[in-house]
Amino acid sequence: MLLVFGAAIIGVLVEAFAPRYLRKAIHVPVTLLSLAGAFALVLLQVIRGDVPTKAVAMGAVAVDGPALFIWGVILVLSFVCVLMVNDEGHFVASAAAVPGSADEEEAETSGGAHTEIYPLILFAVGGMLLFPAANDLLTMFVGLEVMSLPLYLLCGLARRRRLLSQEASMKYFLLGAFSSAFFLYGTAMVYGYSGTVSLAGISQALAKGSLLDPLVLVGFSMLAVGLLFKIGAAPFQAWKPDVYQGAPTPITALMASGVLVAALGALLRVFWVALGNLDWDWRPVIWVVAALTMIVGAILAITQTDIKRMLAYSSIAHAGFLLIGVMATFGKGSQNAASLSAILFYLVVYGLTTVGAFAVVTMVRDPGGEAGHLSRWAGLGKRSPLLAGVFAFFLLAFAGIPLTSGFFGKYAVFAAALSSGAQPGDALGGWMTGLVVVGVIASAVAAFFYVRVIVLMFFSEPAADGPSIAVPSAGTAAVIAVSLLVTVGVGLFPQPVLDLANQAASGLFIR
Repeated sequence: MLLVFGAAIIGVLVEAFAPRYLRKAIHVPVTLLSLAGAFALVLLQVIRGDVPTKAVAMGAVAVDGPALFIWGVILVLSFVCVLMVNDEGHFVASAAAVPGSADEEEAETSGGAHTEIYPLILFAVGGMLLFPAANDLLTMFVGLEVMSLPLYLLCGLARRRRLLSQEASMKYFLLGAFSSAFFLYGTAMVYGYSGTVSLAGISQALAKGSLLDPLVLVGFSMLAVGLLFKIGAAPFQAWKPDVYQGAPTPITALMASGVLVAALGALLRVFWVALGNLDWDWRPVIWVVAALTMIVGAILAITQTDIKRMLAYSSIAHAGFLLIGVMATFGKGSQNAASLSAILFYLVVYGLTTVGAFAVVTMVRDPGGEAGHLSRWAGLGKRSPLLAGVFAFFLLAFAGIPLTSGFFGKYAVFAAALSSGAQPGDALGGWMTGLVVVGVIASAVAAFFYVRVIVLMFFSEPAADGPSIAVPSAGTAAVIAVSLLVTVGVGLFPQPVLDLANQAASGLFIR
């Protein structure tokens, strides 16, 4: 985290003092090297077995096995997203200019660029690293804000469809404001009950006090709402598709992968470490939220005609699948590595597949920008069989088709859920079985709209004025190649990644 934040501060100094023509040449290597260096430090700590067994930074940060695993995933996803950011044409020349004005045209003609996107991304990534590793609620709130504030700005910097991008920025700001307000109010309520914001201290207070205290119930509800806003769970997902559609596609990829990973990690840490004694109070609520999220994401995706909105609703459905794993972590006798490792595994395979899918989206172009409408993708398999085949494979992975990483991701979560409710005398069994049934049905519904896009690409005639296929830059080609390699490789040989997730999950020392 110190390396990433330090590089972000260097980026701010570059913006302040370096000549404009040199800024990008400095930002790009600083950003990529800092992310790669941070990932190398995570690997070094894991290889050395030097995982702390107590909180660091005066008890504020829990650097345990799951935190290191999530850090590694976020850093990899961020690195490949920056490779996409480095392409020309994604970001506006002058965000201060009125869309369509002479000032905007002049900025584009003169080759203007917002190079501050690189330090903004680093600050957002630093917040993503802090958010799931925070060991108290105030540090978690700081991580939430540091992660969110740069993204509000980045969402409004799309080069084309300027008004849609500005609308996305405003809507994401409002969503984030609601999320932060609920989270902070919940923190105040929980502090009023326990006298501490430490997650371990809250757990100890719950073990000794009344679990039906109004401060506990209201505080828990507020914290849950704040975190569920961030993962896009229903019914808190309302503007998420609008944000994904309007934001620059590399930023959409970063939000759909990195933010979801960070928010899920924070949700697990709060529920498992601090609120574990409230199992039966919140299980029915999370059950309903998980089922509703899967159903809403799958059904509304069918009605979408824009490719980025369809992927946004797909992301909502996948958040529901991950909530099945969250439910599974609290069955009787199941507070162990099995359910947590299934979630960690799912985050890896889903995150990389998502980034690869959005990288493909950036390559299908209309004169006014990316070809967003699904009708423009008709016949893509005849225009560019390789690109259409790669995108089809990513869609099959989202659907959970065998021999893809997505299949084993869903299998791991469903299996963990069923086993968590299979303990003798545990009434959770019926709850989990019903939720898995809902998940299977939602997966079948989701498969329909994924296959619909594949049929459109390969079995429809291309229009005479169909979209062009952009020649990928080295960065975009590398992103697609890495995502495809992981999607295929984990689909064929999932065990190494599962073992790594199991090892990370078993390292949750800080309770």
